[in-house]
Amino acid sequence: MLDGYSWVMRKIITTTFLSIDGVYQAPGGPEEDTTGGFAQGGWTFGYWDDVMGKIMGEVMAQPFELLLGRRTYDIFASFWPKTDKDPEVAKPFNETRKYVVSRTPQELTWQNSTLITGDVVPQLRKLKEADAADLWVHGSGNLMQTLLANDLVDRMHLWIFPVLLGSGKRLFADGIPAAEWKLADSTIATSGVVIATYEPSGEIKKGSFGD
Repeated sequence: MLDGYSWVMRKIITTTFLSIDGVYQAPGGPEEDTTGGFAQGGWTFGYWDDVMGKIMGEVMAQPFELLLGRRTYDIFASFWPKTDKDPEVAKPFNETRKYVVSRTPQELTWQNSTLITGDVVPQLRKLKEADAADLWVHGSGNLMQTLLANDLVDRMHLWIFPVLLGSGKRLFADGIPAAEWKLADSTIATSGVVIATYEPSGEIKKGSFGD
């Protein structure tokens, strides 16, 4: 129970900024993630509008806890505790509980942060069973791939930007199990960004895609 809310089993909900060709790498800035020589960082710049702001504001008004991969955690931890911008995001991010999935142990300096390492999948299943707010995953592509591979994602918010990047880390990599997802909601921003919400609907049925 948390501030009048009660959950039987909380959901894992992902939010990912994607290019049309499925790249999630470094949406926020040129130095965010240059792995592999990626030079297109900051590709979401210039697309934000009132529609997107309204949706993000509604999202941030809900109770949540964060579930983050190590790289995304490091990016967030270096920014949100130190900024006086976007208080509607900074305040809940700073105050909420944060769970960080890492292949190796590390020191976590952002307040209310807990490390998950080692055999992470059983720990994630147990975490999901807690009586607490939904777990939100932002970015964290490697973590999201692990969650998808183990049927742990309950809802995906994909913010698809009208850009082709041609290279970079792609979210839906080889090895993710085939499955059907249903479109639960969608909105198109004035800048052309498509905000689509998907929920799992089961395994792909034989014949779904024709002969």
